[in-house]
Amino acid sequence: INTEDQAVQSSVDDQLGQANYHTVLSAEQWTQLFKRLCTEKRFAFDTETTSLDYRVAQIVGFSVAFDAQDAYYVPLAHDYENAPAQLDREQILAQIKPILEDESVQKIGHHLKYDAHVLENHGIELKGWYFDTMLASYVLNAVATRHGMDDVSRLYLSHLTTTFEQVAGKGAKQKTFNQIEIETAAHYAAEDAHVTYRLFEVLDAKLQKHPELVNILHNVEMPVARVLTIMEENGIELDLGFLDQLGVEFANTMANLESQITELAGQSFNVSSPKQVGEILFDKLGLKGGKKTATGQYSTSESVLEKIDHPITELILDYRGLSKLKSTYTDGLLKQANSDTHRVHTSYHQALTATGRLSSTDPNLQNIPVREEIGRQIRKAFIAPQGRVLLAADYSQIELRLMAHFSQDEALVDAFNHGQDVHRRTAAEVLGVTLEDVTSDQRRQAKAVNFGLLYGMSEFGLTRQLGFSREESRGYIAKYFQRYPGVLDYMERTRQIAREQGFVETILGRRLYTPDIMASNKMIKQAAERAAINAPLQGSAADIIKMAMIAVDQMLPKDQAKMLLQVHDELVFEVDESIADELALKLADVMQSVLQISVPLLVEVGKGRNWDEAH
Repeated sequence: INTEDQAVQSSVDDQLGQANYHTVLSAEQWTQLFKRLCTEKRFAFDTETTSLDYRVAQIVGFSVAFDAQDAYYVPLAHDYENAPAQLDREQILAQIKPILEDESVQKIGHHLKYDAHVLENHGIELKGWYFDTMLASYVLNAVATRHGMDDVSRLYLSHLTTTFEQVAGKGAKQKTFNQIEIETAAHYAAEDAHVTYRLFEVLDAKLQKHPELVNILHNVEMPVARVLTIMEENGIELDLGFLDQLGVEFANTMANLESQITELAGQSFNVSSPKQVGEILFDKLGLKGGKKTATGQYSTSESVLEKIDHPITELILDYRGLSKLKSTYTDGLLKQANSDTHRVHTSYHQALTATGRLSSTDPNLQNIPVREEIGRQIRKAFIAPQGRVLLAADYSQIELRLMAHFSQDEALVDAFNHGQDVHRRTAAEVLGVTLEDVTSDQRRQAKAVNFGLLYGMSEFGLTRQLGFSREESRGYIAKYFQRYPGVLDYMERTRQIAREQGFVETILGRRLYTPDIMASNKMIKQAAERAAINAPLQGSAADIIKMAMIAVDQMLPKDQAKMLLQVHDELVFEVDESIADELALKLADVMQSVLQISVPLLVEVGKGRNWDEAH
């Protein structure tokens, strides 16, 4: 395309390479670009939109790069005063729809899930997801950088990209992309496609040295991104009346707690103000344990309050917990629900955690307290529409089963292979009693130890959790390792591997880096060691549930069932009542067989009108 007058010579460094940036405004320029789009089998693609919120974002323009030499921006809906005439959006999108929906044409993007949502808003289903540079950076090293384009470009291309704030401004005066002048917008947008193409070249070359990482990117993360797009589009229905009522109950309980706190304090004050809480506790009531921060006010963090033995601190912690639940869930969900469908659509983040687990925001559905009654109340608000039910399929004790697999400890493997209650078996082994004689209290203690050790819990942690003396804790842990020597061996071996190579690996070979493992600060080093012990277990559980999502997506009868949520080791579905029981059996079967490990994977599937019933 010969548009030298509009080409912006990119002032990039040698690592990025020189490139010509072209703005496509005339029909003739578009015809030439479209010809190339019709013949090339691979290109980098990026959308520019009116909003970061995928649910409402509309396309303002798009950019394309077929190689590292040229990048093109096609403006379609810039509508500032005196904006030049642009090509017709509907017409252009109709022309590129068959290309974007062609599975055989490979699309390269940075965070393709977002672009897929935006295209979906315009009736286009993106297919041919080939390489996502955000996910590639994440698979290569999850903790080397954040994985936004600006950060990844800085690390791998030594190139500082033009940021959105540089072209759109900040804060209240920030423009949306349609208000940005085309000259400025074109350079920014073309650079996005160009940088994405260069990142593809660099990251692909790095990944090719590690076949297991190539497998994780192409056969796990990329297919999961597609499944997550569908799940986000699906959303889940809320019972708004129930949520409203729950919010009122929370408010009443908080008012009650507030009056109890006021009575103990001997005066009224703002319980939500850390400053006032600190003054009441440490100045007025003279409680021990007050430490002032750099700002001159007392710290009243959870860890500080938990150490103070006084009824007022317990009430304040309860109040804070409820306040957070109310703002995040009862009030938050009501605001976030779609006013027409009453469905709420969370956003899943694939490139955030150090271990490969997904996280979610707006709303965050990973943090609903599971074991408390309050958490159960909140789960009741998530419902199935008329004629449908929710199914919740949960991997049972998956990290403990993975511990059995990684440690190859005979007693642990044997317990799972014989379908025994592993906590009961642990109590029997450690206490030297028969399985039948284990009390529920002894089972509870064994469970705390089993799960505690997964997270590298120390005898101090056990002392605090179980109310044991230090001596009792030490004795319990010593006996535990006598009975389960493979577990101790796994822990020591994993620490050693982390120290030697700076990373540990999941069952699929995902690398989980441990940058602080050689820290000179003892506490930082110990925390890194605990994280290193847990990372292969948590990371492998993440690998397995992602494989399950891909497998389940392929077998779901789409007209009768939808996958809605992924929360830790659980998948939630909305299905026609008539096929629920039959589908539950199939789900368990598919999820249990995605990967063979030394012990059986067990999936429990519940059914209900709401998430609490199904869970």
